[in-house]
Amino acid sequence: MKKRCSWVSESQLYIEYHDKEWGEPVIDDATLFEFLILETFQAGLSWSTILNKRAQFRIAFDGFDCQKIAKYTTYKFELLMQDTGIVRNKLKIRSAISNAQCFIAVQKDYGSFSNFIWAYVNGQPILNEFENSAAVPATTELSELISKDLKKQGFKFVGATVIYAYMQAIGMVKDHTTDCFKFQNK
Repeated sequence: MKKRCSWVSESQLYIEYHDKEWGEPVIDDATLFEFLILETFQAGLSWSTILNKRAQFRIAFDGFDCQKIAKYTTYKFELLMQDTGIVRNKLKIRSAISNAQCFIAVQKDYGSFSNFIWAYVNGQPILNEFENSAAVPATTELSELISKDLKKQGFKFVGATVIYAYMQAIGMVKDHTTDCFKFQNK
């Protein structure tokens, strides 16, 4: 039996997420946007809540197509507010729309969102060596910096904690603990 990071529950969704996605470097803008939206919706909630609703989020938010989301109307907003399969928080739904617009602006300014976000680590993941999940920080100086920069660009729900979780999700930081089988594969 594989030893995993202690935060991984017995849920098959959690296991697959941990084993196949978490900490794996993502450079594709579409996936970077999906994780940004999911992480902003996760603020104040458990990641299991978001994972369990991820498929419906994908449907409700047009496959996380930033171009489509940036153009959402009041009617679409109201439809999202009625969708019991997602997190129905007015501010988070509005932020998804405005964050899509900001995401597109960053793509125009930097050639891609990937160019922008990965520049913070010179295109190379930060490899951490934490013995257990309790040692993994919720924020870092870098997540604080990225959070401030994103907020300056108009992004919402991108506090330092959300951004550190985002950095972990997209593989900018690899925080598999030293006892996890994935640590050996860093």
